[in-house]
Amino acid sequence: INPGNSGGPLIDSRGRLVGVNTAIYSPSGTSVGVGFSIPVDVVRWVIPDLITHGRIRRPSLGVTMGGAALARRIGVDGALVLDVTPGGGADRSGIRGTQRDERGRITLGDVIVAIDDEPVRSLGDLLLLLEQRAIGDVVSVTLRRDGRQRTVEVELSDIH
Repeated sequence: INPGNSGGPLIDSRGRLVGVNTAIYSPSGTSVGVGFSIPVDVVRWVIPDLITHGRIRRPSLGVTMGGAALARRIGVDGALVLDVTPGGGADRSGIRGTQRDERGRITLGDVIVAIDDEPVRSLGDLLLLLEQRAIGDVVSVTLRRDGRQRTVEVELSDIH
């Protein structure tokens, strides 16, 4: 990637588009370093949203999740719900976020363990499964609460 070429096509030796150049990391400030690009499959996926809506829209359950480090630290196998967006799909489906009781003790929220019977072992798994869905889809969310497993239906909405 030459300086000023960010946003240009990345082509293979046969002249096929394989990505769009985005940046170069160069300790020396020249065009020698590590180049980064967006794969063409991702470009094809986001372009219609950019043209139609002016931004990339992603399907969301309407929750804030705990990261991988937190999950490991507390021994959670799945995706821990920290907060639920009021009025969002998860809220309407009764999914609970992490809370404090009247004495200030933390009560863990629901742990998502599957989406449409596909296992969720981490936040990464959850995000990957959601990327394969569309805004407006209704997904079956299997969660663990108080040692019991239950399934709820959640309509995916747009992340704002």
